[in-house]
Amino acid sequence: MQNKRTTFIALVAVLLTVGALWLTNRAVTPKQATWDDVLAEAKAGGYRIIATEELSERYQKDANSLLLVDTRQEWEYRTGHLLGAVNFPMEPTSWSRWRKASALETFLGPDKDCTVIFY
Repeated sequence: MQNKRTTFIALVAVLLTVGALWLTNRAVTPKQATWDDVLAEAKAGGYRIIATEELSERYQKDANSLLLVDTRQEWEYRTGHLLGAVNFPMEPTSWSRWRKASALETFLGPDKDCTVIFY
């Protein structure tokens, strides 16, 4: 009787371990962000979305008045970026953006009146 009980407990422990490992190590495809997601995140963060044409006009008029933040990975930034853009690498996941939110606020500073363009 004791042997059957020990075997049952060991089997349950093994099944729980295998289940936990399967759940934590399975590949999860990240959700592709839609334009509606971008608009909602910009609104929640207090950012204003501008068109590429407006960015081009502002950049040509006075590039030094813009703070361009390139959120691609460092190696992508090194392959080419707009002149004057600073690199703040972020993974394209909501977890990464949430995790780095306070660091980004520190990086950008207290000026809430500026227009920040992420590309």
